[in-house]
Amino acid sequence: MGSFEGMYKKALTPEQALQKLRHYCAYQERSHQEVRDKLRQLNCAKKEHDAILSSLIEDDYLNEERFAMAFAGGKWRAKHWGRQRIRYELKQKKVSDFCIKKALGQIDEDDYVAVLSKLAAEKYELLSAHQYIIRYKKTTDYLIARGFEPELIRTALARCRSATK
Repeated sequence: MGSFEGMYKKALTPEQALQKLRHYCAYQERSHQEVRDKLRQLNCAKKEHDAILSSLIEDDYLNEERFAMAFAGGKWRAKHWGRQRIRYELKQKKVSDFCIKKALGQIDEDDYVAVLSKLAAEKYELLSAHQYIIRYKKTTDYLIARGFEPELIRTALARCRSATK
């Protein structure tokens, strides 16, 4: 067999790791957790992690609030995720509750309800071959999976139902 030498990455110096992470963070906004994971991946000494993270924050490469705002805005605009799904995903990335609340606050309520109504109407119409209860359940499940709140879904579906009568 071969030697073990090629199996383990050589540990980077703190300066090398910092340089790589500057590029990583400059490319797109990152959460603190993503950067910690990248540090582990780069095989950087654990005792250096806090100092490197502090340096990235001081030099404004890493900003949790800015990350949360960009993430929430992007997922809302591009994928039309609801607030619950965005909150869940940000929690998975270990973003603070304060930053999550601020990020979700940037979503305009009128736009949110309009998009939810549009998605509900499209899905409800798509299921027109099914009985009412099946259409209602499948549309509800679809919207919950996208992260919309159940009480808003009920209101949107009530509008769909009254529009099809």
